[in-house]
Amino acid sequence: MFKPTLKQVIQSVLAAAIGVQSNANRERDFEQGSLTSYLVVGAIATVLFIVILLSIVSLIL
Repeated sequence: MFKPTLKQVIQSVLAAAIGVQSNANRERDFEQGSLTSYLVVGAIATVLFIVILLSIVSLIL
């Protein structure tokens, strides 16, 4: 058993955000993953998403 790498955590967060997480990856995340790593990556992804949306809107207006 090993902890998921940063790349795997990012992939899991992005896949979960759009709803295409595979069952095998979801089980790996719950069994071996650390809650704090998923929360941190999720928070960063959310902030980046908001910044990108605000940038696009400000470019259009």
